Amino acid sequence: MRPGQRHRRRRRNRAEAVLNGGTFAGYHPAVNLLYFVLVIGCAMALTHPVCLAVSCVCALAYSVMLTGRSALRIQLRFLLPLALAAALFNPAFSHQGRTILAYLPDGNPLTLESVWYGLFSAGLLVTVLSWFRGVHAVMTSDKLVYLFGRVVPALSLLLSMALRFVPRFTAQLRVIAEAQRCIGRDVRSGGPIRRAKSGVRILSALVTWALENAIDTADSMKSRGYGLPGRTAFAIYRFDRRDKRALAFLLLCGGGVIAGAAWGKLRFVYYPIISGAAPDAWQILLFVVYLALCGLPLWIEGREAWRWNRSLMAKASFSAP
Repeated sequence: MRPGQRHRRRRRNRAEAVLNGGTFAGYHPAVNLLYFVLVIGCAMALTHPVCLAVSCVCALAYSVMLTGRSALRIQLRFLLPLALAAALFNPAFSHQGRTILAYLPDGNPLTLESVWYGLFSAGLLVTVLSWFRGVHAVMTSDKLVYLFGRVVPALSLLLSMALRFVPRFTAQLRVIAEAQRCIGRDVRSGGPIRRAKSGVRILSALVTWALENAIDTADSMKSRGYGLPGRTAFAIYRFDRRDKRALAFLLLCGGGVIAGAAWGKLRFVYYPIISGAAPDAWQILLFVVYLALCGLPLWIEGREAWRWNRSLMAKASFSAP
């Protein structure tokens, strides 16, 4: 392939990534992977409520930017009941803590610490699931194969199939349900027994399709020599200066947050009594650094939107008589 054709292929790949997952998805896969590893790992490791609030707001804002407000409303219909259940189950089953608020009907105490930890668990659940929605939109199967295809080819193929499984499973479910409805086996009509039988038929057909598809994919990759030593692979990704700057920023911010957590500046415990590190200038600086880390895609998308609007305004003023 000529250098000009290779350059046009890379530009086309970045344009497709922008359409599928935003501008941040057009960065190198290693940068995307490192970002999600840092934000998800820090969200699960840091127990400070300010860190949780920063991560949750950035995760929801990024989810809105990727999928739109309507998709976020559908997502929250599923997340909010789970979060509410997590917030209620923890004080109901965990009775640790020194501050007793009341006593439950079974005689166990209801503590302030268990209530706060239940709220933290609910927020953590929403945050992590929102970040994984971004992972699903940005980390496509070809990126995973590019990153792990030579190191761990079996794991790379498994991850790529898992990421593709949910949207393809949903699409095939609609096809099977529509076909069953056309022959009079709709799950929304008839009595409870008839609906259950129609649902079982749809589920059986869907599971059969999923197993056959997985076997066909595995056989296809094996016939192409996937995972064999010495096998080369074509890659359309190139690590340029933009990716180097983003990688340096991620390493700087991520290293700062990890160092601050190891230093104890982000320490916060809920049991046996709620306590945390004393607030000072270093802690505020770590919060700002953590906000910069989590908000990196938002800043990239906002800057790109500002440049696009400015170019449109310049074009309009130039074409005006």
